[in-house]
Amino acid sequence: MTVAQMTGLRKAAILLVQLGTEHSAQIMKMLRPAEVEALTAEIARLDSVDVDTLDEVLEEFRQLAQARQYYVQGGVNFAEEVLIATMGQERAHEVMQRLTASLVEMPFEFLRRVDAKLILSYLQDEHPQTVTLVLAHMQPDAAAIILSGLAPEVQAEVAHRLAIMDRTSPEIVKQVEAHLERRLSTLVQASDYSNVGGLKSLVDVINQSDRTTERLILEGLEKRDLDLAEEVRAHMFMFEDIVGLDDRAVQVVLRKVDSKDLAVALKGVREDVREKITRNMSERAALSLADEISILGPVRLKQVEESQAVVIRQIRMLEEAGEIVVSRSGSDEFVA
Repeated sequence: MTVAQMTGLRKAAILLVQLGTEHSAQIMKMLRPAEVEALTAEIARLDSVDVDTLDEVLEEFRQLAQARQYYVQGGVNFAEEVLIATMGQERAHEVMQRLTASLVEMPFEFLRRVDAKLILSYLQDEHPQTVTLVLAHMQPDAAAIILSGLAPEVQAEVAHRLAIMDRTSPEIVKQVEAHLERRLSTLVQASDYSNVGGLKSLVDVINQSDRTTERLILEGLEKRDLDLAEEVRAHMFMFEDIVGLDDRAVQVVLRKVDSKDLAVALKGVREDVREKITRNMSERAALSLADEISILGPVRLKQVEESQAVVIRQIRMLEEAGEIVVSRSGSDEFVA
């Protein structure tokens, strides 16, 4: 694979490896969790990189950093003029294209700097589709504040639209942004078609919401699209999230789950997940479970996910019955 064919993620991974652990760690601290996860996975996938490829990646980074410095000093035109004089028109054009792409903000980026409650006051009278588009571009915690402040019937409609949203035309994004500019005196650049919304966006928002808002959203979804509501429920608690349950809750769950389902569900999971389960079993039961897992041999991923879904459903049923507590974003409040 040539450097031209490499993704930006792979180039970034190569660069971080060359910077060494200490400098890479400092850079990682400034990235979002999803970016850290993606970079870490890419670094893990890296094999040997030949010297020529390494030099080319480092040179590309140097040129881009240099172009950014020229941009800061005198703007786009100045940066382009200096680069043309330094490396020729064709190469300068390539570098400026990458620089321009890196400087473009994501749609609705300005909303990160506006209080969510203020945004809510502006969105109260907007069409549900407009509200949905805005929420799809916001951080889950801020979107949850807005969603919880909407009228119940609007919550349900927005939640449904958010779950089924796929891609949005840049023209529509521009129109909505221009509309908000007139009300908030701020505007950001729209990028090309944006992959926003979808099931994950809705689940992230619900997970940041309080239980009352969560219940209202899910009940509203059930009336509109029962299958979608069930899919959302299944994704709201990941099997690996078991490590966040307290020991008593895990013990209650284990009493409700068939040992065969549990054995299949634990195939290939992280060691801390398996340890969380076995730590809350008797020594004899833990040994029996280990034997059952080893006897299973290779298991299809679909079977594992189905068994994990069985466990997740039990957890949600127990939570709804008040028999266990599932923490949400560290924001649970307790009363004496």
